Amino acid sequence: MADGTQSGQRRAGRLGIGGWMLFDWAAQPFFTVVTTFVFGPYLVSRLADDPVSGQAAWSYTLTIAGVAIALLAPALGAIADASGLRKPWIGVFAVIKILSLSALWFAAPGSGLAFAMTMMVLATVAAEFSIVFNDSMMPRLVPPAETGRVSNIAWGLGYLGGMVVLIAVVGFLATDPETGRTALGIEPLVTLDAARGEDARITGPIAALWYLVFVIPMFLFTPDGDRGLPALAAVRTGIAEMTGTLKDLRRRSGILRFLIARMVYQDGVNGLLALGGTFAAGMFGWRTMELGIYGIILNVVAIGGCLYASRLDRRLGSKVVVAASLFCLVVATVGIVSTGPGFTLFGLVPLPPGDSGGLFGTAAEKAYILFGLLIGVAFGPVQASARSYLAQSVHPDEAGRYFGLYALSGRATSFLAPLSVGLVTTATGSARLGMAMLIAFLVAGLVLLLRTPYPADRERS
Repeated sequence: MADGTQSGQRRAGRLGIGGWMLFDWAAQPFFTVVTTFVFGPYLVSRLADDPVSGQAAWSYTLTIAGVAIALLAPALGAIADASGLRKPWIGVFAVIKILSLSALWFAAPGSGLAFAMTMMVLATVAAEFSIVFNDSMMPRLVPPAETGRVSNIAWGLGYLGGMVVLIAVVGFLATDPETGRTALGIEPLVTLDAARGEDARITGPIAALWYLVFVIPMFLFTPDGDRGLPALAAVRTGIAEMTGTLKDLRRRSGILRFLIARMVYQDGVNGLLALGGTFAAGMFGWRTMELGIYGIILNVVAIGGCLYASRLDRRLGSKVVVAASLFCLVVATVGIVSTGPGFTLFGLVPLPPGDSGGLFGTAAEKAYILFGLLIGVAFGPVQASARSYLAQSVHPDEAGRYFGLYALSGRATSFLAPLSVGLVTTATGSARLGMAMLIAFLVAGLVLLLRTPYPADRERS
C-alpha cells in the first residue's frame, strides 16, 4: 500500500482539497441530469420512434463510448504520469465535453438519432477521461487514511450538485403538459416547447455551463504534479510504461483481482445508472417532470448514503462498503425489473391497477420508487469507496497508470452490459428481460470482490 510519507507527495491544504472535491460537484450534473434522468430518457421515449428501439439505440450509444474509453484510458493515464501534470489534460477534455453538451440543444425530434448519439458519445468519453486524471491526483493530495472519507464526501457533493441542477430543471423550467406549470406550481422562467423536446434538450447547455463555472476552483487552487517530460516525450514514455504496468500486474495479483472484480460489477452499475431512468420512462410513460423528481429523490438519498459511507469506510474499510453496496444494488435491481403495471416481485405481490392521479399515481410507480431508494443509498458508496480502495493500494507516482487501468476496468467490458440489455430487448421485445441482464453482472462482481485482498497491494495479495 502507498505510504503517506513516501517521496513525491504534495499534500494539499484545505483549499486545494476543496477545489479537487468541487470537480465532482462540477461533473455530476452531466451524469445525473443529462445521461440518467432527462436527456437519456428523452432520447429513448421521445426522440426515437418507440421505446424498444430507443432503449436499444441508447444501449449502443453507451457501448460505443465504453469501447473508446477502454481502449484509450490506460495509455492516457500513463502519459499523464510521464508528463507529471493532470490539469492540462482535464482542460482539453473539458473543452470537448462543454461543446458536445451544448450541441445537444439541436437534437430536436425529427433530427434523427445519429446526431444525439454522436454528441453523447463525445461528451461521455471526454467526461470519463477527465475523471481518470482527477482521480489520479488523489493519492498525492490526501493521506491514505483519509482517502475513503474524502472520496465519499466528494461523491456526495457531486450528487448534491446533480440534485441542484435537477431541482432547477423540474422546478423552474420543465412543465406538466396538462397544466403548463412546473413542479413548484409556477410558470416556467423560460418558455420551452415540450413538444419539440426543449425541456429535455436544454439540460445539455445547462450541464455544460455548470461544468465550466465550477471546475475553475480545481484549476486555481489544487496543486498539480511536478512537471515531467514534454508532451511528445511523455506520449512515447507513457505508452512504454503502460506496457510495463500491464506486465507488473502479474506480480501484483491483489490489484489484478480487484480490477477484474470491478470490471464485472461496474458493468452492471453503469448499466443500472444509465438505463434505470429510460426503463421507467418506457414502462410508465414518465416525462421530464416525473423523471426529474425521481432523480431528486434518489440524489437526496445518495447524499446521505455517501456521508454515512464516509464514516463506515474509515471504520470498516473500503472493501466492506463496496461489498455491502453491491448487495443492495442486486436487491434493488431484482425489485425494479420485477415491477410493472399492477404487480411487483414478478407478480407475487399484486398491486392495485388504478391511477390516483397526479405524479406517480399508480401503486407500481410507488413500488418502483421504493426500490429506487435502495439504489440511491448504494450507487455512490460503491464507486467512491472503490476509488479509495485503489488509492490506498498504489504509489502516487504510478497513480495515473493505475487509475487508467481503473477506468479500463470500468469500461473494458462496459459494452457487454448495455449490449446485453440491447440485444435481449431487441430479441424478446421486452425491456424488462433486457434490464434483468444487469443482475448477473452485479452478482458475479460481488463474488469476485469477496475473494480479493484489501488493500490490494502486492505485499498483502
